[in-house]
Amino acid sequence: MLRKRLLTQGEAIVLIALGGALGANLRFALGAIAGEALATTAAVNAVGCFGLGLLLFEARADELLSKRFRYIFATGFFASFTTYSTFIADIALTTPSVALVYITASYAAGFGGVFASYRVVSAVSNEPIQLSAEGER
Repeated sequence: MLRKRLLTQGEAIVLIALGGALGANLRFALGAIAGEALATTAAVNAVGCFGLGLLLFEARADELLSKRFRYIFATGFFASFTTYSTFIADIALTTPSVALVYITASYAAGFGGVFASYRVVSAVSNEPIQLSAEGER
């Protein structure tokens, strides 16, 4: 049963792995170029929230992008590009006052990115974004 299920999901697994490799390597490269600073992690996470928001809201509006595209970029690329584990480690390794500012700014930037992507998709979409009912995803 598990083997059959894995075989039927094989394409999705490969596409997600491809996107994940791209996202993880880009995240590593940005860290190497810009430095492993709090600002780098915050910027990566904000950009990731915006990008993922664009894909998720587009899927609930026009659905012009294929499921394969969403596997590569939403589930693969942006999931590995953003860095929740680094975010938490950064918090643990800094002073409490810097951590508080960092947490507040990171969450504000993340939610801001998602809200901005909602506005972008709403502005360019031919169909309204279908938001889920309570408890649905």
